[in-house]
Amino acid sequence: MDQEKQIDEIDSQWSKKQLVMRQFGDKASAYSTSVIHSKGQSLSRLIELLEPDSNLIMLDIATAAGHTAHALAPYVREAVGLDITIDMLRVASAEAKRKGLENVVHLAADAERLPFACERYDLVTCRIAAHHFTHVSLFMTEVARVLRADGRLAIVDNVVPGSSYRARKKQKDYNVGRYVNAFESLRDPGHNSCLSLEEWQEQFYQAGFQILHQETAGKEIELSEWAARMKVTPENTTRLKVMLLQAPGEVADFLLPAIQGEQIKFRLTEMLMIGRLWRA
Repeated sequence: MDQEKQIDEIDSQWSKKQLVMRQFGDKASAYSTSVIHSKGQSLSRLIELLEPDSNLIMLDIATAAGHTAHALAPYVREAVGLDITIDMLRVASAEAKRKGLENVVHLAADAERLPFACERYDLVTCRIAAHHFTHVSLFMTEVARVLRADGRLAIVDNVVPGSSYRARKKQKDYNVGRYVNAFESLRDPGHNSCLSLEEWQEQFYQAGFQILHQETAGKEIELSEWAARMKVTPENTTRLKVMLLQAPGEVADFLLPAIQGEQIKFRLTEMLMIGRLWRA
């Protein structure tokens, strides 16, 4: 790649990160009270599966309003919540203070350029956020760098049936993945891409992790609340409704749209994957 193309790519990546910061800066309070983020099933599952203890130092990447860091903080020695959006961190800090969590620190930084020494943490978490990252592989490399040998990584994120060259073998799955990502991007322009379960497995393996556990679960979404949390315009909210209710058959089978009274509901699929870092 020549220098001009490298500069263009860096500029494009930074523009995307700025968009994410703008998108979430004025929505921090909404994410603080969002049921999916604050009380989603994956929070209790993380505690159950990770069995955190008082010897652990943990890092929660893209912590947003701090729900994951705050849920695990009572069990660990130290918890660091990191996010690129300052307004989110202000809300997270206020919440930690309100909850009396004295072992939580909140820092502003990029998930793909972690400002920490190598082998600093025992546990890294990232919940419902990686679909915003420009380069998941860079994020995974950075996580592997800051984790100690045998350290664990827990990822929770929405997944699609397929969105990589591997999924092209199953064209229907690939098309569903593209449609769902377009649907998500209309609601949230800072959305980059939900990966498939197979893509996440490959990301873990490539970064040097042994997968210890993986599971998926459906989560019901109410369209109006989902759109309102991101302050979607009335015009785009209508487009979201059309995309959902007129979705092709394979997409409808994945999202399961349903009209219930005045509400329109659908289902997203969430993955929880835990890996242990193998370091020679």
